[in-house]
Amino acid sequence: MNDINSDTRPKVPEHIPAELVWDHRLNDFTSELEDPFLAAARLHNGPDIIWSTEASLGKPAWVVTSSAVMQEVFIDYEHFTSARDTSSGEVLGAMVRMIPVEVDPPEHHNYRRILQPFFTPHAVNSMGEMVQETCDRLIDAIPNPAHCDFIEDFAAIFPNSIFLSLFGLPQEKLPQFLAWERQLLRAGDEARHEEAAAAAAEIFRYLHSFVQQERDAPRAEFLKGLLNAQIGDRPINEMEVLGTCFLFYVAGLDTVYSTLGWIMRHLAMDQPLQDRLRANPDDIPKAINEFARAFGVAAPHRMVTKDLTFNGVFMRKGDVVLLPTYLASRDPEAYDDPHTIDIDRDSRTVTFGTGPHTCLGIHLAKREIRIVLESFLSRFSRIRIPEGEKYHFHTGGVLGVDRLPLVLEK
Repeated sequence: MNDINSDTRPKVPEHIPAELVWDHRLNDFTSELEDPFLAAARLHNGPDIIWSTEASLGKPAWVVTSSAVMQEVFIDYEHFTSARDTSSGEVLGAMVRMIPVEVDPPEHHNYRRILQPFFTPHAVNSMGEMVQETCDRLIDAIPNPAHCDFIEDFAAIFPNSIFLSLFGLPQEKLPQFLAWERQLLRAGDEARHEEAAAAAAEIFRYLHSFVQQERDAPRAEFLKGLLNAQIGDRPINEMEVLGTCFLFYVAGLDTVYSTLGWIMRHLAMDQPLQDRLRANPDDIPKAINEFARAFGVAAPHRMVTKDLTFNGVFMRKGDVVLLPTYLASRDPEAYDDPHTIDIDRDSRTVTFGTGPHTCLGIHLAKREIRIVLESFLSRFSRIRIPEGEKYHFHTGGVLGVDRLPLVLEK
């Protein structure tokens, strides 16, 4: 695996064994084929843990390629902390943490206890009407269903609009949020990191101003609950509120938008599955589980808290560990024929994480995806990619579809 060019690559730390050094840019590697999931899966031919000289934004890190090992890291917060995200620190400042992601137990439990009631299955059920109305409105607004771009006309707008509703933000701000979304989420490489950081700073400033305006009489139940929350025996402070708001914007927008793109691309190429789900809508929930398994899009990271030997690999305190869920999604040691979509398989997955940082919004994300699938499949008899057209995607912290031309037949 060793292929080091000392003139052009960062120096490899002395504690990294040469046989685990992978001298590649992960973003470039996942872009080499027409399908980034297939491109990334080539790493399964090597060790379960490798050292990439450019894992993310030009920085080196350990990269976990195995589903089983990834689960161990997710669970072991004592040795692999998520308590500080250096990229968000650069943008938001040392006083702002992305809550609850950048907080480990036991402190993490205090924040989770505040937020959990808003994302239980019962709470998500109460949002169903709002999500359905948003979905219907956006489908009705597609300019030309016979020749549309699913991403531009629907997928990029949908989670933005849901976020605005959840926080009580004005829907007329949607164009601005879409502009920030493009600037923030489409910057997957080091060259565009400053562009993404600028967008993040603008979003943060707007949320700060909005929270200040809403503080005395918040209109949205979620924001009301957050502003009135207690952390132990003290009121939640402003930086904690803002860190939570920012996280929910970035996390909810990025993952839902990206996952919808991959799901719709697959359905557009699988007419038999479309027909099955139309005829048997009760199969849609298990289809969503399989889509979640196959299309893990995020690559969160952790930091090693102290020197240790983990799965036979010596790691130093401060080493960064990248957890590409798209590698766990397609691990042949975890799933038979992992690149085949089979909605009848038992689709256990780490796409939403596991352990204390399991995705808080998992029920809302699945509800959003279910409503989108039910709506598109019931309203259109056939969904396909036009002859000769190609889709575009990006890699980086999240694998996402940038352009997906579709024909939506009535």
